[in-house]
This record gives sequence, structure tokens and C-alpha cells, in this order.
Amino acid sequence: MTHDEVVPIGTPTLTDGEGTREAVHVDLPAVLGRDGRRLPTVLRLLAENIVRRSAPEERERALAALRDWTRTRTSGAEIEFWPSRVLMHDTTSTPALVDIAALRDAVAARGGDARSLNPVLPVEVSIDHSLAVEEYGRPDAPARNMRHELRRNRERYRFLRWAAESMANVHVNPPGTGIMHTINLEQLATVVTTEDRAGRTWIVPDMMIGTDSHTPMINGLGVLGWGVGGLEAQTVTFGMPMSLRIPDVVGVRLAGALPSGVLGTDLALTVTQELRAVGVTGEFVEFYGPGVSTLSVGTRAVVANMAPEYGATTGYFPVDDRVLDYLRQTGRSEEHIRLVREYCERTELWFDPLAEPVFTRTVEIDLSTVVTSVAGPRRPQDRHTPEQVPALLHSASGRTPVPAADGELPRFPVAIASITSCTNTTDPALLIAAGLLARNARRHGLTVPHWVKTSLAPGSPTAATYLRRAGLTDDLAAVGFDIVGFGCATCIGNSGALTPAVLAGQERGSAPVAILSGNRNFPGRVHPDLDLGFLMSPPLVVAFALAGDAAVDITSAVLGTAPDGTPVRLADIWPDHAEIEATAAAAISPGDYARDFAHATVNPMWARIDAPTGDLFPWDERSTTLVRPPFADDLSNMLGQYTAHPLLVLGDDVTTDHISPASAIPADSLAADYLVERGEPSDDLNVFASRRGNWEVMVRGAFANRSLRNALAPDAPLAHTVHAPSGEVMPIFDAAARYAEHGEPVVVIAGERYGMGSSRDWAAKVQRLLGVRAVLASGFERIHRSNLVGMGVLPLIVPERWRDEVNRTAVGDTVTVDARADELGTHADVPVTLRRADGTATTFLAQAAVETAHEVQLLRHGGVIPAILARTLEAGSTTQDRTTA
Repeated sequence: MTHDEVVPIGTPTLTDGEGTREAVHVDLPAVLGRDGRRLPTVLRLLAENIVRRSAPEERERALAALRDWTRTRTSGAEIEFWPSRVLMHDTTSTPALVDIAALRDAVAARGGDARSLNPVLPVEVSIDHSLAVEEYGRPDAPARNMRHELRRNRERYRFLRWAAESMANVHVNPPGTGIMHTINLEQLATVVTTEDRAGRTWIVPDMMIGTDSHTPMINGLGVLGWGVGGLEAQTVTFGMPMSLRIPDVVGVRLAGALPSGVLGTDLALTVTQELRAVGVTGEFVEFYGPGVSTLSVGTRAVVANMAPEYGATTGYFPVDDRVLDYLRQTGRSEEHIRLVREYCERTELWFDPLAEPVFTRTVEIDLSTVVTSVAGPRRPQDRHTPEQVPALLHSASGRTPVPAADGELPRFPVAIASITSCTNTTDPALLIAAGLLARNARRHGLTVPHWVKTSLAPGSPTAATYLRRAGLTDDLAAVGFDIVGFGCATCIGNSGALTPAVLAGQERGSAPVAILSGNRNFPGRVHPDLDLGFLMSPPLVVAFALAGDAAVDITSAVLGTAPDGTPVRLADIWPDHAEIEATAAAAISPGDYARDFAHATVNPMWARIDAPTGDLFPWDERSTTLVRPPFADDLSNMLGQYTAHPLLVLGDDVTTDHISPASAIPADSLAADYLVERGEPSDDLNVFASRRGNWEVMVRGAFANRSLRNALAPDAPLAHTVHAPSGEVMPIFDAAARYAEHGEPVVVIAGERYGMGSSRDWAAKVQRLLGVRAVLASGFERIHRSNLVGMGVLPLIVPERWRDEVNRTAVGDTVTVDARADELGTHADVPVTLRRADGTATTFLAQAAVETAHEVQLLRHGGVIPAILARTLEAGSTTQDRTTA
């Protein structure tokens, strides 16, 4: 099919600033044929993208593979994907834009035009990851926390303002405008949009990517999007398509309806547990069946947001009337809503609850069986019922929960109780439920113990409006849940200091617990000193805060005593479903969303930040925030045949937080030493996430997580390993430097699910900076695998029969890898020899975790950044030749 073989949409025609023009769209039913409706919706959307954007030869090959998918239900064929926009937050955009700034320097140094390096796609940056909970429990907390944020991050924000001014297509949303995924749902997403191409107006599905693993939240609105690493996003922003294998698609059939009192969070935790057990890593997930129609977009978005927690690339819900309801609720025009319906119906993208598409595999969940749930105490997929929490804490810590006297710190105190994260603050029903529970608690005279640090950080400023209109703001404040700002805050680890009572209790042996409505509870994620944490719905967070003791059975415990002496339990204050719906209906007004967002955008403190100008960024040699990275000058690849020392030998479930933390920089760390030596105050070093523009800090923070165990040096201090040739125990950074000094390669060895968690590219960058040439693991999480490739580090999957042998790698053992560039291919067998210190050797074939031919080329270039530089210089050279001729 050619671009001319399209069907005009007829009425309505489109009216824009140039008058009325006929719009066209890809006729998907004609493209896909009679089996098209049997394809999952996500594959139909990929087919539309291929037809509209790919060259004819590529188009026909890809469409043939997609048509065949209904028979095979899997495919090894590669396709191109061209997203229409890119979403970033401040701590992923900073390193990406720093890379571009360094590339501009490299281009200019080689006689090229620095201005040629510009994103060609719209890049929306949301400053949401830097808000920290310094002030809480007071009405002026948002303003005070923002002042702290701007003071600490002023230099980085100056850089972001420079990037927005000097680079085309980069737009920055200031602090206070909300969390990127909430902004995407409420403001940016169109579901269906238009684009002008070759003189014609096209009606197209809104499809995008984001440099955050929770980008699939937008799947709840019927928009196909997923998270990628910053490195992969850089290739897309410069006009290159993403290359991916046609995905396996797991269908999750939903039946029935959620019981009264069961919330979207409970469903999300149930789905996470079920799909982790099935195993959907790297696959697309699509929800179908009659139960889908019972779920609001708010509930769908909670489930979709948790896609990285269940390991999937997407958690997609197709477009239906519920999507139109949400567009109407958030103030989109009726004209646009009609366009969405008509387009989706004509192209067979409209959801049919009775349809039974073909999927690679299917899972069925009866919504009526979902119960109130929590997840923890260390992983988001470990779902339990609330009454199981005391036993879980006992099992995890080895300590028996004992009742505390009134007013005394319990053995498992609730150290943090935070309603946080786009996951559970974007759905108004969840925040209103928390507010109603707070109202009921206030009426019964309940208060929160003094040791609990409480906070409410919604994803959108509009949340403050509807909570105020519902009369719930004062109720939440009465139990400590004043709004602290609009950003990720506690969810991303910016939880601020613990209360003095909790700090004192830790010294006496208590085990403090984090209670939050976030999406991850890995040890040290929420706060570097907290190993135990539970995820749950916002109203349940308030309930645990009132209890103050994480080890009580919250379902039966007495949370307090009413003025008349009546004991108050959870059942006495839990809000009714009908009340939640009625309160939401009365409190939410469609006009609030655009107005509140526009008001938040006018941020005087942000406007007063001065920014440099010019095509090249003026690096400051004294800066501890922005240091020109070495990547743009390192054009070597890490492939070849070599014998390496293991730098680290790690176990299962090593997260990107373990590899490159985002939380507060510990005062006793190598990174802190570096900063203090350069004049930074030891008591205000900020968080690692704010230092991602300084590679010197980031590489010193690599693997600095106190829950990480390195089998080469299990009893060594934090972030240490053994330098094999000398036998010395030393910091990982120093060991890597010594290996590099002697020209000795290093590798990392790990277990299952290596790199799970956040999408941060720094988890791959620090490994490249440490000289790691390959990572040998039992399995990789999708985005981290991609980021390793993007940095030129080869991910190798160890065959199951050899995993125990490889995991026993010890000091003095070496690993020989034969990964020559000219022999590397997708999923290629790579010979590996593990030679023990005693001279015995084992040889096996590892599989290169390389998915596409494009990734092979990236590895041969040495990664994304050298590839972009080479492409830019080649394009400039070609242009110059044509001009000269």
C-alpha cells in the first residue's frame, strides 16, 4: 500500500489556521485484511505507524510479518517505530541534554555546525523528580519545599533553560506543574491527533515514548507509549526510528467488576503479582474482555503505570467510551472527542468488550475476586492482604512484633507515610478516598503519632482544587497530610530526613517502615536508611499513619479512641464507594485542568533563573553539578576477544537503584568525599538524581547500595570489591581505575532480572565508565538491557545449565569473551570461557541479548553517542560536498 492509497475521513473535515482542509488516514481494515480485527490493538497501532512512516520495501515486509502474526502468535521480524513525541523528566533529560551539549562541542571541534544537533521531535520536559519533602504538616510546605528545590538545583535548571532556548523542539514545564505522567494524561495526550506531511493533513493515533519506565501510564487512555532509556530516546529525537522485534503480546482478560471498597491500587498490585508469576518481561500486555468496560481511565492508568513492575513494555487498554469520558472530564473539546470516536471506529481501533483477539498467551483475572492489598516489604510484586503485614515484618527482619505502650515508639514504627507518585495520585477517586477516610478519622478525634513523617504530593495542581472543593483539604491536614508540593517526592526517594524519634529508635534497634502509595519499595529506594516498605492505596496509607505501628493488623486493630471512649477501627472510617463517586462528581470541574496547569506554569521563582545563551554551553570547570562527559570523545567499541576480571559478582534482582542510586548522597560515601573536596557542604549534598550532569559523582556512586551483596567481597564495606591481581579490598571505583591503568578488561556477573526498576541510563553509563565490557547475567530487564547496548556494553545471557557455575565465580577467576564485531549478530552465540584460579576451565556459549540489527550496529559503533556523532559529521560532510560542488 502506498501513501496515496488512503481513505479520506470525509466528515468532519478539519478547520485550522489555514482554513478547512480534507484530512486523510490510513485505512487499517484494508491494510490488514479480514484477519486484522484478530490482531491485538497494539499490533494494529504498530501497523498504522509502519504504513504511514516506513519506506515501501520496509512497509511490505513488516506488514506481511504482522498479518502472519495471527497464525504464529510470535515473530522474529524487526519493524521500525516512529513515535510522534518524546516525554522526559528533569533527571533523565539532564544527562540526555548534557550528552547533546557535549556532542555539539565535539561537532564544533571537528569543524561542523553545532546547530545541526537539534531534536527533530517535540521533547516535553517535566521538572518533577527534584522535589524533596523537607517541610511537611504545614500549609506553606509547597512554597518552602520549592525554595529548597530551586536553591539546590539552580545550576541544573539554568542548563535546562539554556537547552530549551538553544535547541529546537525542547519545551520545559517548570517545577510545580506536576508529575510528567499526570501531565501527559491531563494535558498532552490527544489519543488521536493530526500531522502535516507532504502537503496533506493526516489523522493519526497519538503514539509516543518517554524516558521513564512508568510512561505506560498513558496506555490507560488508549495511547500507545512505553518507557525507554535516555540513550534510546536520543536516537529517536534525532530522527532515527526505533527498531524492535514484533512483540509477543500477552492478553489479560478481565471479567466481572471490582467489589465495593476495592480500589484501583488493589487491582494494580494483583495484576503485578499475577504477571510477574507468569513472566512477561519485555512483552506487550493488552487488557481485553467485558471487565475492561467497568474500569474508569483513572483505574486503568494505575494498572498501566505498574507495567515495569510486572516487567512488561506496555499495559494497554484500548479506546472506548470511558476514554471519551476522561477527555471530557479533563476539559478536552467536544469537537476533538467526536474526532477520536469517529477515527477509532473507522479504523477498527475502537474497543469491543466481546472481542477475543489472538494473543501469544492469555491470562484471566476475575475482578470480583480482587481484595484490598499491600505489596512488600521489599518488592512491588509481592502482594499480600493487610492482615499479613505483621508476619511479613517478622519474617523479613527476624524480630517479633511486640505491642508498644501508649506514646512509645513501636518496634516497627511507621517512619514515612506518604501519599505519593503519579501511580496513585492521578486518579481523583483515590485521593478523594484518602480525604474521606481522613474526614472520618478527624470526626472520631484520631491523630497521627509524632514519629510519623506524613506527606501528600499529588501529580497535578488540579488535585488541590478538587480536594478543596470537596472540603477535604482541612481533613487531610488535620491528620498531617498537607500538600507538600506537586512532584514525585517520596516515590523517587526524595523523602527528606526522618523524624528525630525514628532516628533515635533506630539506634535502639527498631526497624522503621515506609508506607507509601508509590510503585517501588526496593530497600533504600524510599530512603537510604529504610529497608522495609509497603505499597498500598492512599486511604490505606492514612490508616497506617494513624496506627503509627506497621506491625499491627490494620484490619482489626484499634486506631484510636473517640472522645466518647469508643474504640475506632478501620471499618469505622473506611469510605463507601458510592460516597467516593458522589464526592468526585461534585468536586471535579473540566475547566480546572487547563486553568490550574496554566497558573502553575507561571512560576516567578523559575522565571527569575537566568540562563546562558549561545549554541555551545559554557561549561564551568568549578561546577559540581555539570561536567562535560567523556562519552562524546570515546569513539571506541567494547567488542572483541579478551580476557577479563570480574569486577563484581551479584545475585538476583539487582535493580537500577542498586547500580546507580537516585536518593540522598550519603555523607560517608566516595561521591560525598568528591563533593566536599570541591567545597560542597557535607550536610547538604542533594540527591544523586540531581547530580546526573556530573559523571564524576555518578561513577563514584555506582553500586553504592547497602543492600547489595558482592560475592567477591561479601564482608567488605559498602561499594567495595577485591582487586584480583593484588588481592586488595578497595572501592569499586578505585579497583576499576587500577584495572584500566594496567589495560585489564572487566566484566560484571549477575543473576536473574538484572537492571529491574527505573529506566535510568546512568545505570548503564556508570558501567561503561568503570570499564565494564560485558555483563553476564541469567536475565535482563528490558530497558536496562537496551541502555547497556546504548552504551556499547554487551549484555550476555548465561545458559541455565551453566548459571550455578558462573555464579560461583571467585577472586582470581577470569572470564574470556569472544565477541568479535564482525561475528556479532542478533541473539548470536558468544563463546565464553570461565577459568578458575586453579587453572581448570569451563567453556560455554552465552547468548548475546541483542534484539535487532540496529542494536548490532550500535555496539559496533561503541554505543548511541558515537553513532550520533558519526551520523552528524557524515551528514555535515555530505552537505558541504554538495555545496562545494
